[in-house]
This record gives sequence, structure tokens and C-alpha cells, in this order.
Amino acid sequence: MTIDEFRTSLLQAQPPANVSPLLRALWHDANGQWEEAHNIAQAREGEASHDRLHAYLHRKEGDDWNAGYWYRRAKTPVFTGSLDDEWLALAKQWLKG
Repeated sequence: MTIDEFRTSLLQAQPPANVSPLLRALWHDANGQWEEAHNIAQAREGEASHDRLHAYLHRKEGDDWNAGYWYRRAKTPVFTGSLDDEWLALAKQWLKG
């Protein structure tokens, strides 16, 4: 799936069936379903990619302290661009597999 196809899927009622949980979380987040995305992040806490997702979600929530904690757990620097840029960077990374 390309990033354009994934973005187009945001108009559907459900996330694509063939995407990873991480991409499903981004789909839910983009559709205003932050809690559903957060549940996915929490389900596999301790895995770097899910901790990275968790960081993004708390940054979006406006909880910078908590976001910082999850960036550290994911062993990645705090993203300094816009939230839209971070969402896009994560989607592209996870679409690559």
C-alpha cells in the first residue's frame, strides 16, 4: 500500500483490513478516534514501535511530559516538526514495513 492509498482509506468507514496495528492506530487517530489509537499503543507497550506511537499520541494530546517519557522508551528523539508531519513520517515508515 502506498501513502496515497493509505490517505485515501481515511475516507472509509473502517481501516484497511491488511494493515498493521500501528497503521490502524494512525488511521483511527486521523479519524478523531484518539482513544482507539491509544488502546493499540498500550496493547504492546514495551515494543519500540508501539512506544513510538504512544509518544506521538501523547504529544498530540498536549501532554509533553508523558510524550517525552515514551520517546525515551522508544529510544528516539522528540519529534520537533508539526503533528501532521510526524503522523506522515510514521505512516511512511510503517508502510515500508
